[in-house]
Amino acid sequence: MVNVMHRLAIVATLGFAALLEPAADAQTTKPAASPPQQAQAAPAVPTPKRLAAAESWVAYASTEKGGQICYIVGQPAKSEPANAKRDPIHLLVTHNTVDKTMNVVSFIAGYKFKDGSEAPLTIGDKSFDLFTKDDTAWARDTATDKAIVTAMLKGKQAVIKGSSAKGTATTDTYDLAGFSKVLEEIDKACKVKR
Repeated sequence: MVNVMHRLAIVATLGFAALLEPAADAQTTKPAASPPQQAQAAPAVPTPKRLAAAESWVAYASTEKGGQICYIVGQPAKSEPANAKRDPIHLLVTHNTVDKTMNVVSFIAGYKFKDGSEAPLTIGDKSFDLFTKDDTAWARDTATDKAIVTAMLKGKQAVIKGSSAKGTATTDTYDLAGFSKVLEEIDKACKVKR
């Protein structure tokens, strides 16, 4: 099963990366000396490196103790219902050299899924049922992850449906243009051979 800590690290990085990009051109200032009685700062969070972007997809790599996490973040082209109140929505594909996983597919819905629900994913003529936990839908095993990524490489769009804990049915459509380009970048960064 997918390591939940790595998922949390990626989600934290997503927010962190979004904060970094607008500030990239800002001047940095030297921090003031801290008084001796002040507690030591927490260890720095590794900054993800943006590898490439194409259409609605962005590739990142982040070094962590003992290895590297490389991942793609995709934004939906369309989310229905349009007026549903949701947190940010993402489709991710992750390689992790620490636990030797690759092509891990996850979908962050922007809401808590209905307990015990599945999230059907359709890519062209291929269909997959993802299991849900909290706000994320996952493939059930590595073979399904690989099949989803292969379908995404060949497909034009991915459509995922879900049901929130409040009963709202959603449909998110991802345009797959640019996906293969950013996948190549994370494959290179984490030394994954296809």
